[in-house]
Amino acid sequence: MDDNRLSIIPLGGVNEIGKNMYVIQCGEDIIVVDCGSKFPDESLLGIDVIIPDISYLIENESNVRGLVVTHGHEDHIGGIPYIIKQLNMPIYATRLTLGLIKSKLKEHGLLAATILHQIDAHSELTLGQVPVSFFSTNHSIPDCLGVVIHTPQGMVVHTGDFKFDFTPVNNQYADIHKMAEIGNNGVLVLLSESTNAERSGFTPSERLVGANILEAFTNASGMIYITTFASNVHRLQQIIDAAAKTNRKITLAGRSMVNVVDIASKLGYLTISQAMLVEADEASKYKRDELVVLCTGSQGEPMAALGRIASGNHRQFAIFPGDTVIFASSPIPGNERSVSRIVDNLFERRARVIYGAGSTTGMHVSGHASQEELKLMLTLMKPQYFIPIHGEYRMLHLHRLLAESVGVNDSNIFILNNGDVVDFAGSEAFQERNVPNGDTYVDGLGIGDVGNIVLRDRKVLSADGILIIVITFGKSENKVVSGPDIISRGFVLAKESEGLLDEVNRITLQVMEQHQESKLHRHWGLYKRDVKETVGKFLYAKTKRRPMILPIIIQV
Repeated sequence: MDDNRLSIIPLGGVNEIGKNMYVIQCGEDIIVVDCGSKFPDESLLGIDVIIPDISYLIENESNVRGLVVTHGHEDHIGGIPYIIKQLNMPIYATRLTLGLIKSKLKEHGLLAATILHQIDAHSELTLGQVPVSFFSTNHSIPDCLGVVIHTPQGMVVHTGDFKFDFTPVNNQYADIHKMAEIGNNGVLVLLSESTNAERSGFTPSERLVGANILEAFTNASGMIYITTFASNVHRLQQIIDAAAKTNRKITLAGRSMVNVVDIASKLGYLTISQAMLVEADEASKYKRDELVVLCTGSQGEPMAALGRIASGNHRQFAIFPGDTVIFASSPIPGNERSVSRIVDNLFERRARVIYGAGSTTGMHVSGHASQEELKLMLTLMKPQYFIPIHGEYRMLHLHRLLAESVGVNDSNIFILNNGDVVDFAGSEAFQERNVPNGDTYVDGLGIGDVGNIVLRDRKVLSADGILIIVITFGKSENKVVSGPDIISRGFVLAKESEGLLDEVNRITLQVMEQHQESKLHRHWGLYKRDVKETVGKFLYAKTKRRPMILPIIIQV
């Protein structure tokens, strides 16, 4: 590549919510910003998590100078342990973000082998030949940064996730003066998040939530269950403060909640006395009106703590009539049905449930900038070029319109797909190429070993089941000596479908006889193919189902 050419490549995080990863390449130096994950939908059977495809980075491994992380949310750090297994690179992050990353790396046995650097809003780095600086922002987790990459072409600014909270709970203010200074020095291209581009006005301050939580705690009888995103440290502190003011102790339920509270309190981002914390196994020793259970499950995950409590399957906690359950969150689009199912279960157990949109309940405000704040960021930065990121297409498009409204030239705005490349050469920008991109599926310990064919098989199995046909063939006799034995799983119940399965036996033997007559009996691949086709057509004609058919031949 030309030493002066600049390329910007999103590998995740555009035209989607989640698995954020952005590549800024200047000459031979590659800087990666964020490395997130996202959770699969119901169609991706058995998949645990989705991470970006890093084929391009692996191809250019010698040029990768480091990973800069803007903040500690899963959609920005969740992919790190899986990516580091494929491509180990130095990681630069703030104190809290680094604490969360260390926990993930330790769990995967990668901590000792990974180079970690702590940074803050005043840090100045040089990655390869490229200077990098930062500025502080507000979000729903402490220690968030915007990133400034100083290239020969001009400054590239990545906002990270942000909002403008002028009364932040932790008194960490967005550095608007530094943002204005960056803008005055000339920004070539701005990459700015688009999550709330559909929302007018300003996003309310997190501080408003604390008063509403305190009021709900004051009016509650029985045990209080409250769920929120475990990583929303500001919200956790307000819950802890409300519990202290109402003379209740805190019990944690859910692995990620325990993990975040432990890390954030050790690093000084959460203030909670050990006397306030009650172990889950000890909770039964207290009166119900003396406890607050702070739990995971705000998005309706059935196996999270609140999901198991609501269904009556939790070992330590149960809902009693009159208990109060608070959702200090709003459902992420796509999770509404799961949350509704949990709410129904809670009402069935006669709990008092505070749920719904945060603007209605007062129990949640977004951590993302609404339209006026997005325009403020654009006005402060005054970019020559603009790339909206972190959002689905409609959000990116609306963000584009906001940029036009504050003076950004329409021809200088790029709405991309993952893998698209914007190149800057001279004073011109153009989008004419792309790099390999897509989703990498993580299933158990496997990274990328589950593809479309495996998922297709899983869908067939989940829809119509499997029929296994076992035949024992004698080499010396040159004939079937046992079977066919039919094993049905998820297709039909053998005891109730003897006639159907007897016919499958007959068809299987008939295909075998045809192969023996044509002297092709040693070509077992052809025989299996014919069994699958013949039996499959018969079963569809009789049942209108297409089970997976798996012939197995045992030679003795």
